[in-house]
Amino acid sequence: MAHPRHQAAEEMLRRFAAAVRSGQLYAGSHPIVAQNVRALAQSVDHYLRAEPALVIGIIENEVIVGDLLVARGDGLQGFLRRLKQAGIERIAVDRGVTAEELTTLVATLSGLDGQTASESAFAGLPHVRVGRVTVGPTHDGPTESADMATFRRMYADAVGSANQLWQGAHTERQVDATVARTLVNGLAQAVSQNRTALLALTTLKDYDNYTFTHMVNVSILTMGQARGLGIDGPLLREFGLAALMHDIGKVRTPLEILNKPDKPTDDEFTIMKRHTVDGAAILRATPDMPALAPIVAFEHHRRLDNSGYPDIDRLTLNLATMLCSLADVYDAMRSQRAYQNAFPSDRILAVMKRSEGKQFDQHLVRRFVQLIGISPVGTLVKVDTGELAVVRQIHAPDPHRPQVRIISDKTGTMLERTCDVNLWEITPGTERPSAVAAPVDPEPLGIDPMALM
Repeated sequence: MAHPRHQAAEEMLRRFAAAVRSGQLYAGSHPIVAQNVRALAQSVDHYLRAEPALVIGIIENEVIVGDLLVARGDGLQGFLRRLKQAGIERIAVDRGVTAEELTTLVATLSGLDGQTASESAFAGLPHVRVGRVTVGPTHDGPTESADMATFRRMYADAVGSANQLWQGAHTERQVDATVARTLVNGLAQAVSQNRTALLALTTLKDYDNYTFTHMVNVSILTMGQARGLGIDGPLLREFGLAALMHDIGKVRTPLEILNKPDKPTDDEFTIMKRHTVDGAAILRATPDMPALAPIVAFEHHRRLDNSGYPDIDRLTLNLATMLCSLADVYDAMRSQRAYQNAFPSDRILAVMKRSEGKQFDQHLVRRFVQLIGISPVGTLVKVDTGELAVVRQIHAPDPHRPQVRIISDKTGTMLERTCDVNLWEITPGTERPSAVAAPVDPEPLGIDPMALM
C-alpha cells in the first residue's frame, strides 16, 4: 500500500493533468473545465495542509513532487510532454494560492500548444512560480525545495516504509517491490541533489527503530559511495535497493535471538548467520526484484580474503556488496546496542582501515573515509580552541579538518550569531580553531545539531 504522502502527491498530479487536458479540449467557460479546476484546487489545498509548498519537478524522465518520486502513469504522459515542450521543468505553488490563480495557471498551460512558455505569462500569479530546475551531480548546500527540514521529513518517511517492508516480508514471505523501489527512488534523488544533507541524517540515532533506521542508513551510505564512484541513474537505484534489503533474511531469525540483549552464543550465532541465505531466497522469490539484491543479501558478510559467511569457495565480491558491507559495518558500530557501546567515528574508521586487504578493499576504505570524514556531517564537536561546533562539510583532502559552524564560545555559552570556519584553511597554533578536538554528545546539552546546520 502506498504511503499517504505518495497518495496525496499522485492524486494531485493526476488532477493537474486532467484539468490541463480538459482545458485543451473545451473552452475555458465549459462546466467540465470548471469541474476539473475545482477538483485540482481541492487536491492542492489538501496537499498544502501538510506541506509548506507544492513543488513539481521534471528531471530528465523522472517526476518529483516535493521530495517524492512519482510513478508516471499513462494519464500523465501528455501533460508531462506538454510541460517539457514548453521548457517548463518546475512548478511551485505556495500556501494561500487562490482558485482564480489555479484557473489562470491551467488556462495558460492548456494554451501553450508546443510553444516555449515565457515567465511573463505567469507573472500575475503571486503564489505560483514556473520555470526551469537544474540538478547537478552533487550540491553541498541546501536547495530551495530540498532544505534540511525536507530531508528530515523524507528520512522519517523512509524509515516508516522500511518498517512496512519488513512487516510485509515477515507475513507474506516476500518483499513489496513497489514500496521498496519508491523508497529508494526518493533517496537516490536526494543523494544526487544534496548528498551532504542526506548523509548527515544517517547520524540520527533511534534505538527503538534500529532495524529500520539501519536499513535506510545502509542504503544511503551505499548510494553515497556509489555516487562518488560515478554511478548514477538506474544502477545507483539498484545499489540502493540491494543495500536496503541486505538484512531482510532476518525476518526468519527467531525473535529471541534477534532481540537478545546479550551477545549471542555460538549456537545462536550459527542460526543468525542463516539470514544471508534466507535473504537471498526471499528476494529471489520476489517479483520485479533486481538480480543484484539477492546477490548482496547473500554476500554482505563475505570478506575480501574469502573468509566470513556463508562458507563458499568464491574469491570475487560484487562491487555493490563491498560498498554495502562498508556501510553495514560502519552504521552498526556507531549505533548503540544493548550489548555494545556506540563507537566514535574515528575509532570505527581506524578499525576499518586496519582491516584493509582482509575484510575491505583498501581503495574503497580510503574513499569511504573521504566521504564520511573523521567527524561526519551533523556531528556536534569541540574544536581545539574549546568552542562547540557542528560539522557542516567534509574536506576530502584532509578528513580531520572539516568545515564547521561555531555555535558557542569557550565557556559553552551559545552564540547569538554563528560563524562558519574552514578548519583546513587555519594555521595550527593560532587563536582561531584549526582542528576538531573531540566529538560531543548533544543530547545532555539539549542541542539539535541538524537544526544548526
